[in-house]
Amino acid sequence: MSNFIVTDRKTDYLLPPSVSDWLGEDHLARFVVEVIDQLDLSNLTRQYAGRGSKAHHPATLLAILVYGYATGVFSSRRLERATYDSVAFRYIAANSHPDHDTLATFRRRFLDELASLFVQVLEYAQELKLLKLGTVCLDGTKIHANASRHSALSHGHIEKLEVQLKAEVQELLSLAEQADQADLPDGVSLPEEIKRREDRLAAMAKAKAKIAARAAERYAQEKAEYDEKMAHRAAKEKDTGKKPGGRVPKAPEPGPKDSDQINLTDEESRIMPVAGGGYEQAYNAQAAVDAATMLVVATGVTQAPNDKEQVEPMLKTLDAQAETLGAVERLMADTGYSSEKNIKACEAAHIEPLIAVAKEEHHPGWRERHSEPAALPAEATPMQAMAHRLKTKAGRAAYALRKQTVEPVFGIIKSVMGFRQFLLRGLEKVTGEWSLVCLAWNIKRMAVLRPNWASSP
Repeated sequence: MSNFIVTDRKTDYLLPPSVSDWLGEDHLARFVVEVIDQLDLSNLTRQYAGRGSKAHHPATLLAILVYGYATGVFSSRRLERATYDSVAFRYIAANSHPDHDTLATFRRRFLDELASLFVQVLEYAQELKLLKLGTVCLDGTKIHANASRHSALSHGHIEKLEVQLKAEVQELLSLAEQADQADLPDGVSLPEEIKRREDRLAAMAKAKAKIAARAAERYAQEKAEYDEKMAHRAAKEKDTGKKPGGRVPKAPEPGPKDSDQINLTDEESRIMPVAGGGYEQAYNAQAAVDAATMLVVATGVTQAPNDKEQVEPMLKTLDAQAETLGAVERLMADTGYSSEKNIKACEAAHIEPLIAVAKEEHHPGWRERHSEPAALPAEATPMQAMAHRLKTKAGRAAYALRKQTVEPVFGIIKSVMGFRQFLLRGLEKVTGEWSLVCLAWNIKRMAVLRPNWASSP
């Protein structure tokens, strides 16, 4: 007698099966559907005209996308295939199968609505008593653009190529005028070769114009900063009667530099240094993470490789959300965000800043770790006052939360969820996609945080 369980794939069900019976009660897919069902999707549904064949409901498509991003399935074709192959996706789609064009169009079409849905998910987290804002940790991570850095052209290289291509066009035109073209290689079409080079020259001319426009914006910003520094030095010299010490600021130079680049695939992405060394075509994705729950409470994407200018935009986002999510009391960030301007901006927003002014030593002495700093001078600047707070025992203990809050979130998003490259192109679209990624992370995290959620109705 066989001692094995019989595998029978041919016996029919006596009663029609329910997709609700296919998953365990504590499965993430169930929680994704539960959260999506709590959201107000009226801004999405009203955009459907109601003509033609029936459309898939936005709640279904959104749940497929969210669960896909939470589990490492990002492309619309793989998502479509998953609705056939995966029990979890079959449950979410209720045994329907939206095609990849429908999923891709939905993702592109409703990117602008993702910001409000992101906040709605956080509001639901508050209803479940999972989120109460207090301390947030701000950091950024480089996410690869949907473009290769080898598709980038620098201004200097464009100018060299232009000289070469123009000379080749003249040579080909001269050959075209000659009656005897016997020296042409077999298969060469002069009109095609000329057109190919002229099209390339036209594309490079557009690229140069865009680089020049960027350079003009950069010069305007650098000139304003230079004028402000010089005015500050002049005022200081007038007050003290002495010439200010230190190096005199160098005036910025107008016009594009030879090293200024543009990517022909995604022109809004930028070459950025990445962790581990080297450079990649990327965007700088920002996230403010709640220290108590590791939920992302605000997002942003920038083309700047450094984080120095990202505090004020994040403060504006947090302030806009304060009415529904509550006010933030403390903001922590690493030394990449440190500046007198950022500290003053936090204080103006009634948020206590804890921003590292210098990189921490990996192995500080035991006396330093168990001692308090000297008293703060009465005339201390905001930067000095914050640096003093960071040296206190309470400040060191509070700042220690930063590394164990925001960095693990980025690590899980990249290594567990597998999101290392944007699928969409352009700053506006990748900003929406980053909101979708962080929304998926929040729901994934809420499923872990929610107390006794498996037994709830």
